[in-house]
Amino acid sequence: MFMKFIKFPSARFLPAIALLLLPAIADAADITGIPKIREGDSITIGNARIRLGGIDAPAVDQLCLNNTGERWTCGVAARDELIKHVGNKSWTCHTIRTDPRGRQVARCDVDGEDIQKWMVKSGWALSYVRFSHDYDADEKAARDAKAGMWQGSFIAPWDWRVRNKKTNILGAAKAPENASTILLASASGSVAPSPDCTIKGNVNRAGECIYHQPTSRWYAKIEMKISKGTRWFCSVDEAEAAGCRETKR
Repeated sequence: MFMKFIKFPSARFLPAIALLLLPAIADAADITGIPKIREGDSITIGNARIRLGGIDAPAVDQLCLNNTGERWTCGVAARDELIKHVGNKSWTCHTIRTDPRGRQVARCDVDGEDIQKWMVKSGWALSYVRFSHDYDADEKAARDAKAGMWQGSFIAPWDWRVRNKKTNILGAAKAPENASTILLASASGSVAPSPDCTIKGNVNRAGECIYHQPTSRWYAKIEMKISKGTRWFCSVDEAEAAGCRETKR
């Protein structure tokens, strides 16, 4: 009988192997620091772009309807309430994975408080059931309390991003008959939904989505109309994530 011996690397190769493993170790390391809060579920800490895992908050250019049927900038409110709550404190974010946009998907806490839980329970985000059911109970609590977005009418952020016309309208208030049209078209209004969302997006004759920053040559000439397929963006990253390219002029 022959015995097969496993050959282990010699000691002189161990440091090199350890160096090869460093990127994987680094990826799994916690990210800590005071964040720049871009949206209710999107922050940066240093050079790390972080997407809060398990929840989905409205984009800053998403509009909702309040309990009297008036439009309001719920996406801006979600971001600002998060800033007010913990924006000036140090966060600890535990990386789960990297998403297709290169962001670190993470669960974050501040002084032991689960930030995702706070966002959902306060009504500023939904439990992102496509990926997790960890915050389902918190969403129910927000809905029952008519907290945050639940005070009026709104569309789930994941439906709003793709303009899903078959989506259900959520919220405590009875939505007006034309609510679906209003909510789906909110980013295409004639006026920017907030001072942070001033990049214009339009579709050219070739069917391409083009974005124009305020300094672009044709910016002032682009008329923002739903019928023309225009929409507002709050950042270059958001415009490019939607498949748009920057104008050549």
